[in-house]
Amino acid sequence: MEKQQIRFLAGLTRLRQLCCHPALFVPGYTGGSAKLIQLLDIVETYRREGRRMLIFSQFTEMLHITQQEMVQRDIPYFYLDGQTAMQERVELCSRFNEGEKDLFLISLKAGGTGLNLTGADTIILYDLWWNPAVEQQAADRAHRIGQKKVVHVVRLVAQGTIEEKMYEMQERKKDLIDYVIRSSDSAWAGLTEDDIRELLMQ
Repeated sequence: MEKQQIRFLAGLTRLRQLCCHPALFVPGYTGGSAKLIQLLDIVETYRREGRRMLIFSQFTEMLHITQQEMVQRDIPYFYLDGQTAMQERVELCSRFNEGEKDLFLISLKAGGTGLNLTGADTIILYDLWWNPAVEQQAADRAHRIGQKKVVHVVRLVAQGTIEEKMYEMQERKKDLIDYVIRSSDSAWAGLTEDDIRELLMQ
């Protein structure tokens, strides 16, 4: 049963990656991504409004794709993931809070705790995490002592996909954290057969 569950979880992760960008799952893919286009539109709009953004994704490959788009558009940004040294993280956060750049790309897992990013007024969650408490921890990076602005949180959810079903399930199961036994990227050991069936049903 455990091996079967692992296969299901791996399959669900693939579906979530497809929602983010097909290039995360399809080797050699050179097409576009509706979700990435939406993100870029949001970034451009918010930059014109003078907003300062944190963009979180749990997939570092997605962050790398987003980096490339920012470079092409000449949009300055900071970047942080699990490979970023602790001292560098502190320095990057300080530079962001001081206003050097208005955009910060962050790995959800690496940036979920321990960072003070009160210089931001907008949080963009590019993809959903199984455990909404992890998303809240990420959003809390901007909701720290010293924050004087209203912080907006934007969740990007691909309509008619596994993400939409995940979000609906999260909304119904506010105690979802009780289902989590371990915190790896794709592991949600409390997922029942009925939950899996619901996620995969049209």
